[in-house]
Amino acid sequence: LTGKEALTHFPSLGAPGGSAPGRGHLKQCELLQLSRKQKRLCRREPGLAETLRDAIRLGILECQFQFRSERWNCSLEGRPSLLKRGFKETAFLYAVSSAALTHSLARACSAGRMERCTCDDSPGLENRKAWQWGVCGDNLKYSTKFLKKFLGQKRIGKDLRAKVDIHNTNVGIKAVKNGLKTTCKCHGVSGSCAVRTCWKQLSPFHEIGRLLKLRYDDAVKVFSTSNDAVGHSELAGPPRHGHSPKQPALPRPTDLVYVEDSPSFCRPSKYSLGTAGRTCSREGNCDSMCCGRGYNTQSRLVTFSCHCQVQWCCYVECQQCLQEEVVYSCKQ
Repeated sequence: LTGKEALTHFPSLGAPGGSAPGRGHLKQCELLQLSRKQKRLCRREPGLAETLRDAIRLGILECQFQFRSERWNCSLEGRPSLLKRGFKETAFLYAVSSAALTHSLARACSAGRMERCTCDDSPGLENRKAWQWGVCGDNLKYSTKFLKKFLGQKRIGKDLRAKVDIHNTNVGIKAVKNGLKTTCKCHGVSGSCAVRTCWKQLSPFHEIGRLLKLRYDDAVKVFSTSNDAVGHSELAGPPRHGHSPKQPALPRPTDLVYVEDSPSFCRPSKYSLGTAGRTCSREGNCDSMCCGRGYNTQSRLVTFSCHCQVQWCCYVECQQCLQEEVVYSCKQ
């Protein structure tokens, strides 16, 4: 969130939410690892510190969910070293963190947790005949405008890594924008649609995370090339199918980009703890995750709710059953 890192391990991560009364947000701003300019913005925006914490938590949990079956499982261990490199994984971290912050800011506005923003006020919906603007929509317009100011993105001449980081940050923002939908509800006699109440609504963050994971799978390795027409360098990737093999292609605005190949993540390193001891699926990913070392098999009994019945009125009564479960874990 500093513009130099994608997901910083905040000391307060995992602390219970809730804004402190009065000027308590000032103390929360000081606890966050932000630049001087960002702390100044944070102090001027009551509710922002809590929203930043929500965004960090949202981004980390979604990253770990999307990579739960991969060799690199988005753990916090090794994160500082990883963020210094230009791997595909770093690209995903930048994208998912900017997406989480965009999403959290827009939701905080519509929920009334931010003092300087409120509901979305899309004029296009107000002007449509027989439509009535009513429910408080997610304010993505304010969110994206504030985020660019908060991150302080600038055009950087020849710094390849800076260009890559900004590009991937914008991919995350675009992923949230692409998931913005207009939701309507009909009002009228016998369910007729004489009047419709419409509002802007963001997609659930799981959908955005799934989209970014697909972008990660198809990430493009890039390099810097000079563009004489515009007078500065820009990102370029391998030629696309159907184009001249000598002509590098510009990455699309929705492509995640990276500059160096990732390590295997099989063994412990400064980037991760490796895969030893990780659980896997024998039919699915054990061979890949365990890196050819093989896996251990262990049986255990687990308790689960069964034979559930709805009782009058109004609760569900269940029995407790035992079931044998086989667990597979990667060998050392």
